[in-house]
Amino acid sequence: MNYFYTNPKEKPSTLSDTGHLKLKVCGMKHNPTEIASLSPDYLGFIFWEKSERYFKGSPPPLPHKIKKVGVFVDASITYILQKIEDYNLLLVQLHGNESPEFCHELKTKAKQIQIIKVFSIKDDFDFEKLEIFETVCDFYLFDTKGKLPGGNGYAFDWSVLNQYNSTKPYFLSGGIGLEELKSIQDFSKKPEAQYCHAIDINSRFESKPGLKVVDKVKTFKELLTKNEF
Repeated sequence: MNYFYTNPKEKPSTLSDTGHLKLKVCGMKHNPTEIASLSPDYLGFIFWEKSERYFKGSPPPLPHKIKKVGVFVDASITYILQKIEDYNLLLVQLHGNESPEFCHELKTKAKQIQIIKVFSIKDDFDFEKLEIFETVCDFYLFDTKGKLPGGNGYAFDWSVLNQYNSTKPYFLSGGIGLEELKSIQDFSKKPEAQYCHAIDINSRFESKPGLKVVDKVKTFKELLTKNEF
């Protein structure tokens, strides 16, 4: 069944729209306020109890311009809705085997949120799998397929994205660190990058799971923002 909706929020920008990529820092646990002082576009909080970065503290006070993302893995609608309310989430990132029907139900019960549906890539990927999600989510996120649903610390071959056949904005994730800035610059010049919305960073910027190294994140953001790789 096809579901159609429009999100009242602002239209997500892409690299082809602005010439710049936004930044999402995921896996926040120990120092979200410090990272928020760097003004990333998104901060991700993981609400999957098996994760070393599972967040269960009080909602951190953040500037309104930073969007809070809740990351879930095969959670119930009820659980997600409660976290949306508790943490004032603006986006929900679905990192499990959630179906289009699940996304549609979540959307109808939390119309204010945007949905990021995650797909894990190793050596190849069938992008036809995205078609059934086209009308029920706002973004895709492409991550590296590994033992864990995210935070594995290594990148996939971005050239796979030359087969991307959608116009939906996406987040690029998976083992991205400072060393990948040149690769991001090269990637940004390719046709498949035109719908990239943001770069998602996590484990490569940590001293331990959930504790981000502020100076490394700051350097990455400054260079990404200035487009100086």
